[in-house]
Amino acid sequence: MHPLHAMRSSPAITSMLAMVGFAFLTGCVERRVWVDTDPPGALVWINDAQIGRSPVDVGITHDGVYDLRIEKEGYEPIVTGATVDGPLWDQPPLDFFAEILPVDSRNHTHWRFVLRARDESDADLAARAERFRERLRAE
Repeated sequence: MHPLHAMRSSPAITSMLAMVGFAFLTGCVERRVWVDTDPPGALVWINDAQIGRSPVDVGITHDGVYDLRIEKEGYEPIVTGATVDGPLWDQPPLDFFAEILPVDSRNHTHWRFVLRARDESDADLAARAERFRERLRAE
C-alpha cells in the first residue's frame, strides 16, 4: 500500500479533518440588553461604562447582575442592580455547546424604567439634606 493512501484512510486524519471543518461551522451567540426609559433620553451606564441615551441597546458577554445607573435632568437618578437571566441553553455546561454548534443563538433582555420627576421644593431639599446627614452619622 502506498504511504499516502494509508494516511488518507487513517481514522486520526479523518477525525482531525472533521474537527477542523466543524470549527468553521460554529454558530454565533448573541447576548444583548435593551434599556428603555419613560421619558426617553436618559443617560445610561452599565458597570460604570456610559452606553448612551435611552432607548439604547448594548452587547454583553455573560448573564448575571449588572450595575445600572440612569440619569436625566429634572428626574431622580436610578442606581440599581439589573439581572440578565439567560435561557437554559446559556447555562453551564450547555453554554459550551451553544458556542460551538453551527446554529445562531440569541438572548435579548429588555429593561424598562419609569423616571420620577425630581421635587425641587425647599421642603424636599431639606428632607434630602437631613437623610444625607443621617447616613453620614451612621458611617
